[in-house]
Amino acid sequence: MRRLCAAAACLIAGVSTLLCDSPAAYHIEESAPIMGTTFVVEVYARDRERGQRAASDALEEVRRIDRMLSNYRGDSELSKVNARAAIGPVQVSEELFDLLVRCRAYSERSGGTFDVTVGPLMKVWGFYKDSGHMPAASQVQAALRTVGYNKVVLDQATHEVRFQVRGVSLDPGGIGKGYAVDRAVIALKRDGIDSGFISGGGSSIFGLGTPPNNPSGWPVHIQNPWNTENIAETIYLRDRSLSTSGAFEKFFWADGHVYSHIMDPRTGYPAVGVVSVSVAAPSTLDSEIWAKPYYIQGRRWTLKYKPRDFAVYLCEDNAKRTCSWVER
Repeated sequence: MRRLCAAAACLIAGVSTLLCDSPAAYHIEESAPIMGTTFVVEVYARDRERGQRAASDALEEVRRIDRMLSNYRGDSELSKVNARAAIGPVQVSEELFDLLVRCRAYSERSGGTFDVTVGPLMKVWGFYKDSGHMPAASQVQAALRTVGYNKVVLDQATHEVRFQVRGVSLDPGGIGKGYAVDRAVIALKRDGIDSGFISGGGSSIFGLGTPPNNPSGWPVHIQNPWNTENIAETIYLRDRSLSTSGAFEKFFWADGHVYSHIMDPRTGYPAVGVVSVSVAAPSTLDSEIWAKPYYIQGRRWTLKYKPRDFAVYLCEDNAKRTCSWVER
């Protein structure tokens, strides 16, 4: 094994690198295709075997969450709820039930701009299988009749979930990666890791502790949404997450307008006025979920309602193409 100084250490997937003059001597990076994207786990550890085990455990935790939340797997717990909850109550695990309770609270606090029942709208706009297409207004209205977090009944005593109308569908797209990253961080801590970095497709990220020789934290670049080859801003994560939602992820053109996959559940149409939002927060579930309401509601609403321990970087679709931090 080649011995390198920390400042010159290279990051190679699946390979441990020995660092000199560092209490966390080994660097390990592993990745795997999960949830339709690539999850990357990077750790620094004093013991190589412990670091490799921790990285593998973190990825296995992401796979477990995928088995619970995937709407592409017919045997996932979420898919079973979607298939049966309109017929009668479906008992779910305590973990899924608690997550749905949290989602309802997010919906209430965001004025309905985050809604885990947005699935029918995503489907009618074609964002499940491709980059999307323009539906008929009648299709949008039909889908809206099955959208609304208040159409999901949660029984705390029995951990049962029931849909009030047929056609309701829970969509994990706004929560899955963020929740999986948080669970992977817990797995790292459980294995004794205090320096690590987890990325779910590059859009849901958590920096645990700090990397060697960089007390500021893990550097993460925010892309310029109009030219994703350029960096708009750099943020350092130290026990914090960063999630980004942007029109450049999935979109299509129709009649001279760009329609993105970020749906306003209140209107049934893609949100307009903002191009991208990046949110830094204490948990990745928080940053991933709140990126949608901030995107939909815009700068003024974000300025009024964002918590003080959140940092929000917002790019607006105006003549000046303004990108800046939302400051109180």
